[in-house]
Amino acid sequence: MTITLELLVEETIYIAEEIINSNPRYNEMEHQKAVRSKEEIREEFLTDKTESYLIKLDDTYIGMLEYMRKNPKDGYFWLGFLLIHGDYQGYSFGTQAYLHLEEQVREMGVAAIRLAVLVKNESGRRFWERLGFTYYDTTVSNHGNEVYCLEKQLL
Repeated sequence: MTITLELLVEETIYIAEEIINSNPRYNEMEHQKAVRSKEEIREEFLTDKTESYLIKLDDTYIGMLEYMRKNPKDGYFWLGFLLIHGDYQGYSFGTQAYLHLEEQVREMGVAAIRLAVLVKNESGRRFWERLGFTYYDTTVSNHGNEVYCLEKQLL
């Protein structure tokens, strides 16, 4: 089984909608509602500020991720979003997808990856810490939620 990334485009936004809405708990934490509209997803993920990808396991879409190669606020590579479809959680696909991305990021010569995890998402924080991320700050996200900022040195 092979993990690959496929660029999210207008023609595949319906797949992103299915993945995101298969995670109502996350949507409640981040957006205060269980289901997000296609328009909201399009506005958030089809932007020239970030790169958004569908995560595929062989020929099956199992998740999505989004990143910013160089955040204008601090100059770091930021992983903005990684979410596995609710039906595929618990099988280490999130770990595999992250490690696939990390390998690509290392090849780009990026020294560190940063991300933010919702303070109320304790399982999310534990996931990232298991992958080697460490806490460096607490702040407020673009959506107005308190988040822990984590970082992992690559080089």
